[in-house]
Amino acid sequence: MTRSLVAEGAPYYLSGAKITYTSDNGQWLLGGLVLNGWQRIQRVPGNQTPAFGHQINYMPNEKITIGSSSFIGSDTPDSARLMRYFHSLYGQFQLTPALGLIVGLDIGAQQQRPSSRQMHVWYSPIAIVRLKPVASDWSVAARAEYYADPNEVIVGSPNGFQTFGYSVNIDRRLGNNLLWRTELRTFQSRRDAIFTDRDNRPATGNWFIGSSLALSF
Repeated sequence: MTRSLVAEGAPYYLSGAKITYTSDNGQWLLGGLVLNGWQRIQRVPGNQTPAFGHQINYMPNEKITIGSSSFIGSDTPDSARLMRYFHSLYGQFQLTPALGLIVGLDIGAQQQRPSSRQMHVWYSPIAIVRLKPVASDWSVAARAEYYADPNEVIVGSPNGFQTFGYSVNIDRRLGNNLLWRTELRTFQSRRDAIFTDRDNRPATGNWFIGSSLALSF
């Protein structure tokens, strides 16, 4: 029901041009991208340099998917260019008919100063496990992740954003196109009190319970 920290910190919106090739047996998908920037509809004012990316999906069978994608470019004007490099790698595995697993790692680096070889690095590992008994209308899933951006390239925080996230959801399928989901989610910051408690006081942790009905058609 909620987006992961990994998804929020990755360039999930891209504007530009893409060319894709899919192998005849459907096992490989290869893509190349020319982009306007990191989450940009238009380029940053003063930036005339396009960004680039790739996408590779490998599906040797219906139980395994391996994905790799990248971004290379700048989110600053050319006069103060800071190159940014980002790579996302994940694997999706159907371990048994009832048990599925997703694991992934995002890692990025950006120049500390124009033309510098020194980099500010951020990274985010994630794991999601889902259990759905065969022929059952019930399923349960759990997600664990960590987002570390100590130099505040993507996420700002007084002492560098370093936060764990955990969530558990229970699903009940009410029909072919109706799903009821209840989710418990919690965050825990390692360094800063970036959340608020029930009395609106700063806190290092945060949690909530939510529920939704999803209709597909």
